[in-house]
Amino acid sequence: MFEECPTLLSRGFVSTRGALVLAGCLLLAGCRQDMHQAPRYDPLEASDFFTDGRASRPLVAGTVARGQLRDDDALYLGKTNGLLVTEFPVTVTAALMARGRERYDVFCAPCHGRTGVGNGMVVQRGFKQPPSYLDPRLVQQPVGYVYDVVTNGFGAMPDYASQIPVLDRWAITAYVRALQVAGHAAVADIPADHRADLGRNPGAGESAAPAAHH
Repeated sequence: MFEECPTLLSRGFVSTRGALVLAGCLLLAGCRQDMHQAPRYDPLEASDFFTDGRASRPLVAGTVARGQLRDDDALYLGKTNGLLVTEFPVTVTAALMARGRERYDVFCAPCHGRTGVGNGMVVQRGFKQPPSYLDPRLVQQPVGYVYDVVTNGFGAMPDYASQIPVLDRWAITAYVRALQVAGHAAVADIPADHRADLGRNPGAGESAAPAAHH
């Protein structure tokens, strides 16, 4: 297009096509890179304005972003004074248990199985088998231990801190505790008015134990 501009101008060529080409030449000549070089700093870019030469400024001392003040170690870390908590820092309700079961089925059941014995689908297809939740060693662990493992991972298990919100991690922890109780429960432990429900769901397989417990 640029090659045609001098020729058109020298010949006095005036036509619709010539006018369009000429207009295109003028527009292209006026293009600049201002939009590609916006008047802002990129992350970690150098700066001549600040005395330390950094464009990215440090946080103001003593401040936190809105919604990120995590001053409850029991809730966010599952620990108090560095020790794993033995009691839930949230109220365990039927709604929390239901949420825990739903989140457990999404994130945990593929490896640990619906009843927590470690026979999930990925294990059946060759992945390393995790220990059963019914192992006495795990049953005796405080609730903070379960929350800590969900948060930070353990062994071949990855951490889920970035995928599962804090309250959902506690909901899963509560449901794991329910699976442990259900796995070691006897018929006598089930309220009398619910014992008749045991025979109403034949073929339920893995989901029968936690359902009976609840």
